[in-house]
Amino acid sequence: MNPLTFELPDGSRRTVEVRRLLNAGYAGRAQDQVAAHVEELAALGVPAPAEVPALYPVAGYLAQQTGEVPVQHARTSGEAEWALVVDAGGELLLTAACDHTDRALEAHGVAWSKNAAPDVLARRAWRLADVADRVDSLTLRAWVAPEGGGAEQLVQDGTAAELLAPAHWVDVLRGRGELEPGTVLLSGTIPMRPGVDQFGGRWRVELGDPATGGTCALAYDVARLSDPIG
Repeated sequence: MNPLTFELPDGSRRTVEVRRLLNAGYAGRAQDQVAAHVEELAALGVPAPAEVPALYPVAGYLAQQTGEVPVQHARTSGEAEWALVVDAGGELLLTAACDHTDRALEAHGVAWSKNAAPDVLARRAWRLADVADRVDSLTLRAWVAPEGGGAEQLVQDGTAAELLAPAHWVDVLRGRGELEPGTVLLSGTIPMRPGVDQFGGRWRVELGDPATGGTCALAYDVARLSDPIG
């Protein structure tokens, strides 16, 4: 089991032993745009899912709160997402997450690529009940900095309204018998901004609440592993 610890706005802490990790995919709320995106990816060699939205089981140890993600090559990148976390008492928490993905492996299988790098989660979270009435207004942004250093660029900029709502996934998890303590679900992501190189050396993601000015944020360096022998 993999423990994660979250600080809530009132200063209390929740430690969650991750027992199940799931990544949503193709989870935009405008499913006509999702269908167009599936066609675009298929043209690039990424296999189309059997149905959308998709849901990929991921090894639980890949849910991490870390400042460094090791990678084997240059074609990996993050994805700004929110994460739904079921704590030890069954309460639902919401936080920021970044699904770091192996883009080279993605062409052979999306599920494989999801298991090739960590899902990085923020160390701060909100009770879902406290933001449920305004969840669509939550902002979701990501910045990427070049490998080797340099100024970061905004690579994703949107709101939770672009994605299927947490309530949708709560119903899905309940129907699958998986709305249980230790379950973590990542939302899927919003579009990348054109012209920004996503293959950088550092990622930063922020989930913001305009109503309060509060944020859940994370950042990590992308560390290239040494060359293999053999």
